[in-house]
Order: sequence, then structure tokens, then C-alpha cells
Amino acid sequence: MALDTLVRLQRRRPAPEVPRRLQLPEGMTAPLGCDAVAVPDRLGPLVVSRLPRLGCVYTDGAHWWWIVPSDSDYALPWPAPAQYAPGALVTGPARLIHRPEGTAPYTPPIPLYLALCRATGTAPDWSRAVSA
Repeated sequence: MALDTLVRLQRRRPAPEVPRRLQLPEGMTAPLGCDAVAVPDRLGPLVVSRLPRLGCVYTDGAHWWWIVPSDSDYALPWPAPAQYAPGALVTGPARLIHRPEGTAPYTPPIPLYLALCRATGTAPDWSRAVSA
């Protein structure tokens, strides 16, 4: 292939989406840092119904995203099909669907983890048998 053909092909490729941070509502602060956990849209309502308290929740049309404190994935493997996004970076536009009262945007990570496990039929990591 000639160089000009390669250049034309490159220009036709869609530009990769640049990750953007989920924007916290005005007046909210994240003193513990900010990460996000996502699940497919179909699981969002199941998870919400199992949570005692909600922080900021967003949707991008394909996923529901919860704001959690930074490092909420430390020694905690989130169950599939959940996605953990350090820095609350997402690739598409997301809109806020729940805003908690107060100034903290967080959903408590352990109840969120347990709700996700329940919704996906996954045993929590600490309750699995350990093999020697």
C-alpha cells in the first residue's frame, strides 16, 4: 500500500473516545477521592432496591454508575459484569439520575458490593472456599 492510502485509511477511523471524569453535582466534595462502579442497565434497578443508602448514581444508557471512595477495589474483586473505574473515568456522556442530600457523593462500597453479588448470583469473595 502506498503511504497516501494508509493516511486516508487512518483518517477514516473514528477517533477513540477520551475518558472523562463523572462530574459531581455542584456543592458536593469528594474528600476520600472518587472512583466509580458500573453495572449493565438491566441490573441497575435490582442493585438500587438492595441498597440502604445511595450516593450519586449516573446512567449512560448502557450502564448505571455509582460513585465510591477511591481504592474501593483494594483486595475486593467486584463481581462480573461490574466494571470498576478508578478516578470515575468513563468514555461516554453520563447523566445524574440520583443525587443524595448533603455534600458527600458516595454510595457505601461494602453494601454496594453485597448488592451486586446478590443481583449477579455471585458469592462474596470472603465466603468462597479456600484451597490449599
